[in-house]
Amino acid sequence: MNRNKVLRWGVIAVVAVIVARLFCIQIIDHDVWTEKAAAQQTKQNVLIAKRGEVYMMDGDTPVAVAMNATVYTVIVDPMLASQEEVEKIISPLIGDKQVAEWGDVFADKKLRYYVVARNVERKAAEKVAEADLTGVWLQANTKRVYPEGDLGATVLGFVNAEGVGQYGVEGAMNEELSGKDGLLRTVKDVNNVALSIGDDNVRIPAEDGQNIVLTIDRNLQYKVEKILERKAGELGFKNISALVMNPQNGKILAMANIPGYDPANFGAVESAEDYINHVVEDPYEPASVCKVFAFATGLEYGVMTPDKTYQNENVTYVDGLPIKNAVQYTNLVGTTTMQTALDWSMNTGSTQVLRWLSGSETDITATGRERLYDYYYNHFGLGKETGIELLEAIGTVQGPHAEIYGLDATYANMTFGQNMQVTMLQTAAGLASIINGGNYYTPTVVAGKMTDGKFVEEATKEPVRRTVSAETSATMREMMYNTRKTWRENGTDPAGYYVGGKTGTAQAIKNGEYSFDETIATYVGFGGAEGSDPEYLIMVRVWEENKKAAGDAHALPVFNELKAQVQDYLKIKPGV
Repeated sequence: MNRNKVLRWGVIAVVAVIVARLFCIQIIDHDVWTEKAAAQQTKQNVLIAKRGEVYMMDGDTPVAVAMNATVYTVIVDPMLASQEEVEKIISPLIGDKQVAEWGDVFADKKLRYYVVARNVERKAAEKVAEADLTGVWLQANTKRVYPEGDLGATVLGFVNAEGVGQYGVEGAMNEELSGKDGLLRTVKDVNNVALSIGDDNVRIPAEDGQNIVLTIDRNLQYKVEKILERKAGELGFKNISALVMNPQNGKILAMANIPGYDPANFGAVESAEDYINHVVEDPYEPASVCKVFAFATGLEYGVMTPDKTYQNENVTYVDGLPIKNAVQYTNLVGTTTMQTALDWSMNTGSTQVLRWLSGSETDITATGRERLYDYYYNHFGLGKETGIELLEAIGTVQGPHAEIYGLDATYANMTFGQNMQVTMLQTAAGLASIINGGNYYTPTVVAGKMTDGKFVEEATKEPVRRTVSAETSATMREMMYNTRKTWRENGTDPAGYYVGGKTGTAQAIKNGEYSFDETIATYVGFGGAEGSDPEYLIMVRVWEENKKAAGDAHALPVFNELKAQVQDYLKIKPGV
């Protein structure tokens, strides 16, 4: 074979290979190469929505308590980037901010967008940018910062590493705060510069999150938390929770839990329980503060008055089970008024109310249970969500026809707040309706929004239902006022102020049974100028595992200090 023939056949072979390759590219692998071409010609970015900020009130002025600082997300396009190059250069720069393994990032090179690091600080981000690696880019993002430290932490919650709100307002209102990410996809030139024209250009603007203004007063919140911290040390109890509410509209002025935590360093806690807002997320048995609900129900049905009497023997029997007064006052045995029964928190007195609701002096019937349940659940909202803009638990209030042993005894216990599970907020909201004239307001922590730098206040909410009559409300205010006078040695109210309240001491439930070595203390009260409508409602809870707390000895002293602080801060002047 001569030289020309070899050359000719060589050319034919080369052409054949080229033709085969072109056929493969244009016909067989057409979609693959089209995708790669588009990848090289297209620049795609997710437009991150700015998370809304959270404000507390400072008097009449909103002040930011959850803000955003600029950080960066490192993103890799596995189709374009070199794993070896990226891993070698980027890993040292992003350090512990890396959120993905390199093997996972490059496992599927058809992916166009893979987040490899979050919350990268500016200096490190600048070095990533200087590396100028193909298929690697940065997105400016925001990191949550809390300029007030741990102030209101269990109300605010926090934002986790993935940018998702957890607990508190951050968790409950995450959707409103997050907004919606947008998209920018543009045709680019060989220098990776976006072109202004092109059929493939797409721009979907990001929708920034809402800026939420809370009803929480920043100064009052601080003062409340400091009082709780000090009282926890003085009383020797680890846990104290408190709520300050305006009973005339349901607005929460302060909501505090001790211990708290730093939402900017949310991982530094002893346990996840530290995140819990015990005011709204932790149902418990509030004990004798529920006598207020039982007595109000009796007043509504006209079966009792403050002066009506019954025979107190310090113990009574229901379903063959003894129901005893917590303290056996021998001097009060015999004919006793209902005002005295409330003053000295007699379980026999509240049980008698249930009998009267049943139309009897001695028995508890389905009628009595139905009446009590209707007011507890449907009127006062015990055992159901309040509708507040926070994550909240429901609790349990046994139905009047539940198929359980000792149902009548269960209901007798419910008259003094045991054998039921409710939250502090449910209790406070229901009781607020009893002392404000009978109007139930949905409790709220949202005052409005910040829009274009201006505070846009939400319209005042109307009451959602009537719970009791104005006459019942006035009577219960007076009964609670008189009850507080009974315990005046634990805190004197200055002349010109009208303050009422009720203690509660409940056995804690452990392993499904009542504990004899742990009790929970509660006090709930209201106040204002004498001759005026109540201007505040305060509820306190004190407890610690394996310790006994008492309503009068532990919760009441906390209430007294909070009450003095609230009256002073709200500038409530004594009435005439």
